[in-house]
Amino acid sequence: MGREQDRIKRKMEKNPIVECNKIQRKYCPTLFQAFTEAADPRHQSYIDYSNRVMLGTVYYKGISGLESMHSMTYEFNDAQVARNLMHFMGETEKDYLPHGVTLNEYLEKADPKGLQEIQQKLVYDLIRRKTFNEARFMRKWLVIVDGTRLYSGIRQLNGKCLESHYNRGTKEETVNYHSDVLEAKIVFGEKLIVSIASEFIENNGEDAERQKNMSEGQRKQDCETKAFIRLAEKLKKKFPRLPMILLADSLYASETVMEICRGNHWDYMIRYKKGSIPSIAEEYEAIPEKETAGHAEFINEIDYKGNPVNVLRFWEEKLEKGEKVRTEFQWITNILITKKNAEKLAAAGRKRWKIENEGFNRQKHWQGDITHACSWNATAMKNHYLMLQISDMVKQLYEWFYLKKNEIKKTQKNISSDLLASFGRQLTAEDIFQCDTHGVSDN
Repeated sequence: MGREQDRIKRKMEKNPIVECNKIQRKYCPTLFQAFTEAADPRHQSYIDYSNRVMLGTVYYKGISGLESMHSMTYEFNDAQVARNLMHFMGETEKDYLPHGVTLNEYLEKADPKGLQEIQQKLVYDLIRRKTFNEARFMRKWLVIVDGTRLYSGIRQLNGKCLESHYNRGTKEETVNYHSDVLEAKIVFGEKLIVSIASEFIENNGEDAERQKNMSEGQRKQDCETKAFIRLAEKLKKKFPRLPMILLADSLYASETVMEICRGNHWDYMIRYKKGSIPSIAEEYEAIPEKETAGHAEFINEIDYKGNPVNVLRFWEEKLEKGEKVRTEFQWITNILITKKNAEKLAAAGRKRWKIENEGFNRQKHWQGDITHACSWNATAMKNHYLMLQISDMVKQLYEWFYLKKNEIKKTQKNISSDLLASFGRQLTAEDIFQCDTHGVSDN
């Protein structure tokens, strides 16, 4: 597409936030009603803004990609912006929106479980639509699990922060405080991956004492493994019949994780590195004749503590500076590997990287910043994170079903800035009345 054609395409989008709202009303029609019905933690005698406005304002902060509460307060301190956003939320128009301090006080008291339930209900409704069924593999949903750091620094923000000690016992000993989350994201498309469950990893005192003599790697594995047990329980409770294939990195190559998957009737593909489970690697290497298919080799039913485990290895070669460079990937899985599905399984397994690229990197660099501490309060930090997951899900749907469908090309950075700029535009009669969401296609 030439520059002139690209310019014409972009002119089609007269008001980005109006188009984004159409997508939200079509695919997440219960969102603002859910905000209204959320448990209100405030004393009812001192309420100026409804639940709908409090959560809706944080939602639009995420839609516009604003990192801090200070920048939100500044950008939303405009009468036209306030009137428009109040209109979008279905509220009586006002010239002011809640201040960032007021919102943080609200989020410090709100129960994160309520926001997680709203998020999971939206995902459940998307699954039931069957719009994204083509993203499944072997008629099952790919669910990627991985952890990420939300805060890291020498300042202890709150008593829930984890601790990492360096040069322990010496004069150079330092302490790094951090807040982590274990995330499960479901794959709805090549560029569409949304949160389905979150489990925050916190310091509970008992863990800190037990981990004193552990290495950094051991502490990380211990924390994430314990968090995975809680995350799996949450997933099974909310999505008891969801057919899924769990994708995870080598940190989760453990008897505990495989046992949980078997008990929940989940398939799994776990990235495997030498040293994760030595007995599996030794038996795999000891078998001289392995099954092969294209760039894949595999062996089924290697015994691991009385249960069969299948091992798949895949390699690719690329030219780098005129030389062939070979890269290998390896997984353990409970899925039977055949010559017909070996390379397809490898392709599915490699989608684990999507949680980094379309997941965490997107939310750290392009669509707000999940590592920015909008509050030092542990509960508010969780609620900020969960609200950003809701905002980012709607924004991804907008990119997928509006921008991509209409061949409108924008950088990730410009998507957020264009949405923010459109908040203050004068609404037309067409914008003010209910938009025709029937014109929004699933294709």
